[in-house]
Amino acid sequence: MNSEKMLVEAQPVSRKAPLAIGWQIPGPPRVIAVTSGKGGVGKSNVAANLGLAMAQLGYRVLLIDADLGLANLDILLGLTPPHTIQDFFSLRQSLSQVIMEGPGGLKVLPACSGLMELTELDDCRKILLLNELDYYSENLDLVLIDTGAGISRNVLFFNLAAQERILVVNNQPTSLTDAYALIKIMTTQHQQKRFMLLANGLIHPGQGEIIYRTLVQVAERFLGQEVFLEYLGFIPFDDAVSQAVLRQQPVLSLYPQAPASKAFTRLARQLREAPAPVGLDGNIKFFWRRLLGCLTLEEPGECPL
Repeated sequence: MNSEKMLVEAQPVSRKAPLAIGWQIPGPPRVIAVTSGKGGVGKSNVAANLGLAMAQLGYRVLLIDADLGLANLDILLGLTPPHTIQDFFSLRQSLSQVIMEGPGGLKVLPACSGLMELTELDDCRKILLLNELDYYSENLDLVLIDTGAGISRNVLFFNLAAQERILVVNNQPTSLTDAYALIKIMTTQHQQKRFMLLANGLIHPGQGEIIYRTLVQVAERFLGQEVFLEYLGFIPFDDAVSQAVLRQQPVLSLYPQAPASKAFTRLARQLREAPAPVGLDGNIKFFWRRLLGCLTLEEPGECPL
């Protein structure tokens, strides 16, 4: 039986991940990747509106467009970046010069479009970005990384460099099979076994629980009991979201009372109640020096490789 058919036919199970409480700040920035196995599930919209919702709660948020060759966040936020991450990698601009102000106090690191060389970052550029973010002068509470979709090397790198991962899905069979593929690779090849699941664009609330329980059952059957999926809930289908995209504004800004906007606010509050992971897991992380509590840092510079 192929994996797509298996996901559609799987029956719900009773397991549900408990929500812990107690995200404490100040401290090292919490770094969360917003990712998906498939394009077209609304991942970038989720990242933009969740980032804005967290900023409205008083958090200092940096939003990174990590779909480096196919930028989307600047369009969704109505921004016209004078510089992009390409200028940083080419050493024409510092990271602080590339990062720009977004709506509601958001900080945004914009990507660029149409550059194949950025779709597969080499080790030098990865180290340069990790190192420079450690020295970014602005105080941050939260970094949200809008990864590309799929299982490319860039997608895996940004997922591994984050402390936590929100996996965005919808109710399409291809979305579920591709989400499972991403979970499988992260689990079997990189020993990452904790994921948060967010269902997007659903008409009926019960669809989200079915999607969650289906993925839990499949993961437990083929990957073992160690894989841990936490269900964050769902964002309802809402015409206001499409209208906001057309007007190049976050739905939370344009239609704050829309059902989707209220769902993003609830999601932000939910994350506020959950503690950030403690320590490192063997993979290099953004702000790894701060996570280790290092008191002295070398000055940033060119990649040593």
